[in-house]
Amino acid sequence: MIKKIFFTKLLIIYLLFTSIGFSGNFNYYDEGKALFDKKRFDQSKFLFEKDIVFNPKNERSYLYLAKISNQNENEQNEELNLNNVLILNPKNDEAIYMLILLKIKQYDYDQAKQLIKKFDLVCKYFCSKKTEIKEKFSKLTPGDAKDNN
Repeated sequence: MIKKIFFTKLLIIYLLFTSIGFSGNFNYYDEGKALFDKKRFDQSKFLFEKDIVFNPKNERSYLYLAKISNQNENEQNEELNLNNVLILNPKNDEAIYMLILLKIKQYDYDQAKQLIKKFDLVCKYFCSKKTEIKEKFSKLTPGDAKDNN
């Protein structure tokens, strides 16, 4: 009986330390961001993807994956990652801003117009970009641009 209790305690302690050891060393987002800032996009992409495996609700990793896709001119992945950010946080103004620029680039008038309205409601950090967006949107639709102002 004493051996059974001893081995149970030993097993619990072992599992506790191994789980702490595995979870404590994973700071993939910060490492990925540091590599992204150094413009090492392929390496940072790998780390952001690893971060998402361990923390699927980290909107910041999805946002940086979208930025990497933008750098690589992969519009499909950029849009997918931006939509993931907006699923996790519908008020992320940077993701909305990036998605507006993507929709303008794709000449998607209706989506861009809806996103601009949403951006006007939720902007916190990117409010200074409103005029830039409206200028680009007006170039997309010269006749209808006055309706948005």
